Amino acid sequence: MAKIGSKAAAKTAVGKVAAGNKAAAMKNFEERLERLEILGEQIRRTDIPLDEALKAFEEGIRLARTLEKDLEKIDSRIEVLMNSAEAPEQESPELELFETESER
Repeated sequence: MAKIGSKAAAKTAVGKVAAGNKAAAMKNFEERLERLEILGEQIRRTDIPLDEALKAFEEGIRLARTLEKDLEKIDSRIEVLMNSAEAPEQESPELELFETESER
């Protein structure tokens, strides 16, 4: 009996860590996106020396590439969720992002 309880507790702990990692990853994504925006503003300034602008540009390119990879992972995950076996195949998913013509 102790083994079953400890397995359940371990599973719960792993679930909490995974949820924490997802939240940290999202925060990290948002922080990196904010940093990219700051770099873009720096590059647009006319009073910044060329070498600083180049460094900001290089960092921005690296950030943009990592953010793009993250977005591709998110897109793939959404696609898997939308095409999961749980949803009936005949029905199209309703995202309710935009109003349809009939709702206007």
